[in-house]
Amino acid sequence: MNQKANITQSQKLMVFVLSMSLYGLATLFTELIPSFQVGIVEFSVEYFLFIPLTLAILFDPMSAALGAATGEIVFSEIMLGQFGGLGELEKFITLTIGIYVAGRLVKNPKNRKAVAAASIFGMILQQFMGCVVDILKVQLAVSDFEAVPGLPQSVFFTEGFAFLNDVLFSGILFCMLPTVFLVPRLYGKIEPLLGLKPRDEKNLPAGDAGMTAKAAAGAVIGFAAAVGAELLAESGMSLIDWEASWAESSTAFIVGIAAAAVLVILVCSRILKNSRRTEAVQGEM
Repeated sequence: MNQKANITQSQKLMVFVLSMSLYGLATLFTELIPSFQVGIVEFSVEYFLFIPLTLAILFDPMSAALGAATGEIVFSEIMLGQFGGLGELEKFITLTIGIYVAGRLVKNPKNRKAVAAASIFGMILQQFMGCVVDILKVQLAVSDFEAVPGLPQSVFFTEGFAFLNDVLFSGILFCMLPTVFLVPRLYGKIEPLLGLKPRDEKNLPAGDAGMTAKAAAGAVIGFAAAVGAELLAESGMSLIDWEASWAESSTAFIVGIAAAAVLVILVCSRILKNSRRTEAVQGEM
């Protein structure tokens, strides 16, 4: 019988903060990376999703997923002087679902094929949900679409092409490949720092690996909530929607990067300190 990994609330919090700070720092750097266009195809770095995916596969999927979604809002939105209110909920939920599902699908982090399949599937799932939301906004006439005036059906081609472009470019280069490279190399090396046993088929995270009916139902409900939140936001309902005069200024970027970097250092220092303390206790025994 498979045993669940005994991860405490303190360890979950550490994974959450580590994912939030690392991914938050990464999203700030992606804002600085310019996009380039070849014909009608635009290439841009959407996100470095391999960071939370790696943490979700090695540690607790939900903690890593929620941390990444929170980090994006805190560092790439609030720290830059802007917040979309209710409109931010859609991205928060879909990002959480994508990372969480990918983390649950991997039973053995040493299996490169499983890691590759889970990481690209998580990215595709998140992008697909965002694509569906954008299409629904146009089809339900809550958002204007100017690609082909008077032809709402053109949104299917435009959104579909953008979806495919993001999957083939960001999905492979900045999601799947780095995750496949990092997970097997970090496996068994960073788990002891948090006092955890390396994850395998006999030592699964809380809730077991694999998509159960309960987990799938939760993802569906979450996606429905994301759709509802985005439709309400596009209809004019806003909650705490604001933008500062210094939004996206160079100073805001510097402060955001510095804050995220300091948080990463503090979390890593705490993890190393706890690891040394655990080793000292075990040595005395």
